[in-house]
Amino acid sequence: MDASAPPSPAPPSAAPGALPPRFADWFARRGWTPHPHQLDLLASARPGAADLLVAPTGGGKTLAGFLPSLVALEGDPPPGLHTLYLSPLKALAADIRRNLARPIEEMGLSIRVEDRTGDTTQSARRRQRATPPHILLTTPESLALLLSYEDAPRIFAGLRRVIVDEAHALAESKRGDQLTLLLSRLRGLSPGLSVVGLSATVEDPPALGRWLAPSGCRVLLADPGPEPDIGMLETEAPPPWSGQGGRHAASAVMDLIRAHRITLVFHNTRAQAELFFQALWAVNDDALPIGIHHGSLDREARQRVEAAMAEGTLRAVVCTGSLDLGIDWGDVDLVVQVGAPRNVKRLVQRIGRANHRYNAPSRALIVPANRFEVLECRAALDAVLDHDLDGDETRDGPLDVLCQHILATACAGPFEATALYDEIRAGAGPYADLPRAEFDDCLEFCATGGYALRAYDKWKRLAEGPPGTFRLRDPRASRAIRMNLGTIIGTETLAVRLGGKRGGGGYKLGEIEEDFAATLTPGDSFLIGGEVVRFEGLRDLTILVSRERTKAPRIAVFGGSKLSTSTLLSNRVMDLLEDPAAVRALPAHTADWLALQAERSALPSRRGLLCETFPHHGRRHLVIYGFAGRNAHQTLGLLVTRRMETAGLGPLGFVANDYALMTWALEEAPDPAALLDAEGLREGLEGWLGENAVMKRTFRAAAIIAGLIERNLPGMRKTGRQATFSSDILYDTLRRFDPDHLLMRITRREAERGLVDFARIEALCARARSDVRVVRAERITPLAAPLMLEVGKVPIKGDGRQRLLEGEAAALMREADLLREAGLVREEGLVREEGPEP
Repeated sequence: MDASAPPSPAPPSAAPGALPPRFADWFARRGWTPHPHQLDLLASARPGAADLLVAPTGGGKTLAGFLPSLVALEGDPPPGLHTLYLSPLKALAADIRRNLARPIEEMGLSIRVEDRTGDTTQSARRRQRATPPHILLTTPESLALLLSYEDAPRIFAGLRRVIVDEAHALAESKRGDQLTLLLSRLRGLSPGLSVVGLSATVEDPPALGRWLAPSGCRVLLADPGPEPDIGMLETEAPPPWSGQGGRHAASAVMDLIRAHRITLVFHNTRAQAELFFQALWAVNDDALPIGIHHGSLDREARQRVEAAMAEGTLRAVVCTGSLDLGIDWGDVDLVVQVGAPRNVKRLVQRIGRANHRYNAPSRALIVPANRFEVLECRAALDAVLDHDLDGDETRDGPLDVLCQHILATACAGPFEATALYDEIRAGAGPYADLPRAEFDDCLEFCATGGYALRAYDKWKRLAEGPPGTFRLRDPRASRAIRMNLGTIIGTETLAVRLGGKRGGGGYKLGEIEEDFAATLTPGDSFLIGGEVVRFEGLRDLTILVSRERTKAPRIAVFGGSKLSTSTLLSNRVMDLLEDPAAVRALPAHTADWLALQAERSALPSRRGLLCETFPHHGRRHLVIYGFAGRNAHQTLGLLVTRRMETAGLGPLGFVANDYALMTWALEEAPDPAALLDAEGLREGLEGWLGENAVMKRTFRAAAIIAGLIERNLPGMRKTGRQATFSSDILYDTLRRFDPDHLLMRITRREAERGLVDFARIEALCARARSDVRVVRAERITPLAAPLMLEVGKVPIKGDGRQRLLEGEAAALMREADLLREAGLVREEGLVREEGPEP
């Protein structure tokens, strides 16, 4: 039968929304009753439908999404692709395939299910293109590749349904923007395509529905199930004043692991997970089996942990966001979040990993890593119980992703520009309001590289045929374009392989960032996969190590260490500080600390902005309690100290965290509010960004996504340093000769919105305009004390530093005069006492 033929209808005995007998019997044999939302999605399955199902973790979302497909394919299904499942994680696709195998086998269905990810072999990929399975489980990147081939119309002609799992996670990134463009292409290739999105944590379901299907999407909200059993872990000793690792609570967490079947111990960063894993083993007197799981570990190491979890042979796993989503481990009965969650949705997602069942409450405990995190943890717990989720404002689709989509479309064959533009606006939510002028700018960039680059043939990738129709100028370019598809631009990493001078085995442990690897010298040690290893050398871009059991390790600096607290959580912390009853209900050590702050200074408030000044070690310190997040405070530190420099205050440095910014200078700021004029800060931002490495990093990412810079070429791959060198030259060229180039506009927009978070700085400045409370204290205030211990202090090399050096030089000269008067002389650069040498 032809692959484009319609699927076999459900048996006549199955009324719309009712389970066919074979399915009803299977549910009954397992002792299950279908959930109402599962039957609802089955009843609404029709050509062209768009549904978003929001259901709690363990609520049967995945089965609900696949049920209409399984029913449609129950009889003698025709060959060809019927259903496409899209997941943000490769591991999730593999997990779904295992879970689908059981009902298909137990009901005797003739349905072929396969997954296609970066781990799929080349031979399997070729076979899938030639004879697609009925159900294909894949990721946005693999779908982009499939759609870039000339035979994409044949592959997807019979496609009837698309299931987008963990839709909320995809919608918050450029991967989600890419996915919506791919969905628009699928809708063009498969008229009548129906789409269903699945999600557990959504702050604005209608907005997510518009992202999924701009022409209209039905939102189905399932019963949320029982409230979670959540709380904050109180240890015998109070949390430390600073630090992010939470290792002070290792013994208490180990006690929890002993008392539960399987525990997931979440951390916000990979480095913190490695440190905590080591701390747990130090107190694991019973030698309970504990694993570690994060994105920098080797795939086989992660798979071993996942298999052991599924078999129930591990008592705990220390993990990061690599286990946030979807994998169904029903025996997990406790989740521990170490460190403030920074984001309520992330916390809800992690809590849902415990008791992955619809009728059982999830149990979770949060462990504050330091004293201030007690406040954020309390605010996060209250937000979960209030069902108050944070989320970013909807944004227009980024143009670098659109450029990549245009190039990938050209790989599949010639296209008509107006038809592609209409297809994108109709089918891709973030691009529904895309102006034609911006689309044409992207098309021009893909065709010529833009004004400053049009003289170079390497960037002339499209040629115009009949008016308005475009094709690849050189069909051979399609290979390089396909090799560089995707929007994940992580820090370049090098493989770590055991097999140095004293090592053996030669197997891969994981990866470390290139910048960290560049600091290693033979004999250095670091942590990876819970092991301390010794750096032996570098060979063929591989880090060779041996086991090291005696030295204290250095810590590999993995990505993701700069998560900022969400606006919702920041506001909730400030609301808590304004509520005396809520402050008194905090653990005694924190409540007493805040009471002392209120007595000696004041507590921050949402109604205005608290600033403190005080002297310390001969410096004048200024603290701004902005609660705008680490990125915004870091940017504010750079801009405020520039203004302090102009005002002659002699700034010497600053440090920032999620709650506050602290600067130190030679002179006291007479009017802190004057430093927070939003217009002046914006002017300073534009001047600073133009010459700063932040812009070059942002440009590099946009240039890679848009296809200006190719990381992967046939037979080779550029190192991170090579790609950076190439992008720096291009950035400097465009900044000088074509500052309004499309990629420069993209870069300015991305830098301002992402890395520097200027919108949150403007909100902080708005609070300052309404009310600034300046407390001029005689010494360090209780709330400012932890800032003194923060890592990441940024020195300012300006007039203040010069004045200090001049002062030190003058002091040395005065000391020399005093020494001379006391009978000491200076000879040949040395100071020695007169008389014979000893």
